[in-house]
Amino acid sequence: MHPSMADVSLLSAPWLVVGFLAGYTQRDPTRAVLLGLLCTFSALAGYGLMTLSPVENAQISGPAVEAFIRSESRVIVGGIVTGPLFAWFGYRWRAERAWLGALATAAAFCLEPLAHDLAGLPIRSSTVLWGEVAVGVAIALYICGRLATASRPSQPST
Repeated sequence: MHPSMADVSLLSAPWLVVGFLAGYTQRDPTRAVLLGLLCTFSALAGYGLMTLSPVENAQISGPAVEAFIRSESRVIVGGIVTGPLFAWFGYRWRAERAWLGALATAAAFCLEPLAHDLAGLPIRSSTVLWGEVAVGVAIALYICGRLATASRPSQPST
């Protein structure tokens, strides 16, 4: 395995985009929130299956699943909160161009390296660290560009 893959596997911000994009696809806020929860948990289930698979030199068993759920309980509880929340942000961005939630998504990417440092689990790969910040900046620039375009008065056609 490439040394930076461990750092990539510990990133949290990409999981928030799952909920955001799920919510963005919906026309109803309730459906957006429910889909965000469902998509986040589907992604977490896939992560669990991969973690407990022969690809990771593991085998799925009752005790292994129980240990995984126990060890990832904070991630699972976090998914209960962030999946629906970021789905609602995505819905509001689509429906109203509500920029605060969209920028919170971008900020999660930009600030995650700092959060890792503060938690005592720094991102060791500078490529991963700066790549994540670059994704956050790109999202923020996209949001600002869309807002600027939307606020311009339309030109009359001749």
